[in-house]
Amino acid sequence: MSGLALLTGATALVAVAGGHRSIFATLLLTLLAAVMAHALVVEIQRQARRRARDWGRYDTVNAVLLACWAVCAAALIGVGSRPVLILGCVLSPGYAAASAYFVVERLRTLATPFVPSPTAGPVDPVVAVEPSAADATPSV
Repeated sequence: MSGLALLTGATALVAVAGGHRSIFATLLLTLLAAVMAHALVVEIQRQARRRARDWGRYDTVNAVLLACWAVCAAALIGVGSRPVLILGCVLSPGYAAASAYFVVERLRTLATPFVPSPTAGPVDPVVAVEPSAADATPSV
């Protein structure tokens, strides 16, 4: 999850950080960053809602890494041009909110009791029936 978070921020940084690009390239990079941000939210939900008995080491790693990305994004605020400053002002609270969202969703998942899905009784195996000569279709 943290790799996706880093890739999202890096793509957004490349989109705004300069260089001589066409407007099409800048819009395409911005759209890519937005799609990756959505993928990050989906991955946060998937990681937070997985079934485990308690808070694990990976949960701590995920929360801390997202918080570290928020701090790193805050460092962008003092460096660079105006678009980089604006990006830092967007990414820093975004990563902090993502970290808080992960912690809240994970704790909510751990608070709900685990109910295993009902399993059906023994399933009868499928009996393989060989087709008779009358059932076979002739080949041309």
